[in-house]
Amino acid sequence: MKRTLTLILALLLTLTVLSGCGGAASSASAAAGEAEADYGYTGSADLNGAKYGAWPADAPAASADSPAEAQESGGSRVDNAKLIYTASMNAETTDFDGCAADLEKLVAQMDGYFENTSVSNYGSGYRSGSYTVRIPAAQFQAFCKQVGSLCHVTYRDSSAENVSETYYDTQSRLETQRTKLERLQTLLKQADKMEDIITIESAISDTELTIEQLSGTLRNYDALVDYATVYVNLEEVYKLSNTEEPSAGFASRIGTAFSSGWKNFVAAMESFAVALAYGWVWLVLLAAIAAAFVALSRRSRARKLAKKAAQPAPVPKKPEDKPE
Repeated sequence: MKRTLTLILALLLTLTVLSGCGGAASSASAAAGEAEADYGYTGSADLNGAKYGAWPADAPAASADSPAEAQESGGSRVDNAKLIYTASMNAETTDFDGCAADLEKLVAQMDGYFENTSVSNYGSGYRSGSYTVRIPAAQFQAFCKQVGSLCHVTYRDSSAENVSETYYDTQSRLETQRTKLERLQTLLKQADKMEDIITIESAISDTELTIEQLSGTLRNYDALVDYATVYVNLEEVYKLSNTEEPSAGFASRIGTAFSSGWKNFVAAMESFAVALAYGWVWLVLLAAIAAAFVALSRRSRARKLAKKAAQPAPVPKKPEDKPE
């Protein structure tokens, strides 16, 4: 029984060191020695060495962003950086259908895809489109420029988030967990007691769950790094904003002001007419209510006049005889 407890203690110390607790390296070495005596395992007791594939915290060997590996591959930190590109654009167009079709063609030409698409009409007669586009990172800048040639861009904001440190740290942790899983599987094959087998299988289950989570994180980062995300808001308008050229002289400015005022008046009247067309049912209903109210008022007034006319005229009083 004492020997079994010693084995379990050695196993727990080994798992703790493999998970990143470097301060317990010396205790784990002694425990690993006891595990070798029990299981006949001849592996290295140095858990931070190359045998176990773990790296010191100050020099992660598995990181592709390390200076040594970058120098060997002829690259640099910039080449190995993991950047997530994101952009937001607001645009206007007077031809919504044509611009939307051109946007679809552009996305297909650049090997991208639409992650989300929605088109709405709020009753004003003009449509609004919202698109979430995923574009290969190498085509990010070219795509943003091409969108500006398809429609009138009124706002644009772009950013590049550097996730290299988090990415390579996650990658190192994943390699450590995979090595840890291999060692646990080796110990499981050599275990001959049921309580030891149960303990090792529980540790294997936890390690496999951690590996799955870290792998999912890396896949998510790879998807965000490989394909940039561009949010495009497309508005259908009667006239593009901020497209007038500055006037040179006073007379030209006056003429432009009158012309713009007339265009704005015509646009306002058109919008008013469109609003009336959308609300004709309410106009008819209000007109019917008003007509009924006027008819009732006239009828009530006519009744009052007829009633007043039907009443007999008052008889004048005779003057009383005055005394002599």
